[in-house]
Amino acid sequence: MRVIIAGAGSVGRSIARELIGHGHDVTLIDKEPAAMKVSSVSEADWLLADACEISSLADAELDRCDVVVAATGDDKANLVVSLLAKTEFGVPRVVARVNNPKNEWMFDDAWGVDVLVSTPRIMTAMVEEAVSVGDLVRIFTFHQSGASMYEITLATGAAVVGQQVSQIPWPADAALAAIIRGDRPITPSTDDTLEAGDELLLVVSSGQPQALLDLQELLGAGPTTT
Repeated sequence: MRVIIAGAGSVGRSIARELIGHGHDVTLIDKEPAAMKVSSVSEADWLLADACEISSLADAELDRCDVVVAATGDDKANLVVSLLAKTEFGVPRVVARVNNPKNEWMFDDAWGVDVLVSTPRIMTAMVEEAVSVGDLVRIFTFHQSGASMYEITLATGAAVVGQQVSQIPWPADAALAAIIRGDRPITPSTDDTLEAGDELLLVVSSGQPQALLDLQELLGAGPTTT
């Protein structure tokens, strides 16, 4: 997979190293000469240019890439890069970093964003996950479809503990995407049995509050016994 990352700061470089480690081809773009720390990610291609300029993106051959990551520290720049990537170059997938949570509402398909990544929101979700066994925690939203990914850790008293996936009456607007047991991700099959402490990743359609209520009731801790 060929990935273009706009923004060669610490975030962009970290993303690049991870992607290269997974065998992907990565190009980093930044307009600041001080950001050209080529030796820090020597396996990547580097381009000193303004990613908000169509000519710069053409030089980076965005029309040949699979994913663009707008990872600068400037939300306005990330929106411009996303819009140009989608509308001018037809990039299949655009991932954008949101620095200020107040700007999240702009990062949608109207600006070419397929997936937004808000660091403050992710950190909040991780905090909530750490303290909330038995509660649904939203991790992120797919802005192209509006669907959201939720996580829940099954408490010992959850009614679904001990049940097979096929026996559970999942809401129509929700799908079980993965089971994480310990440090092992499991692709759910109909024969898998849920255990206390399992982390479930679920995708819920947009605008379906009833599905969330049903999931919480279905997967929550259940009644407390004394």
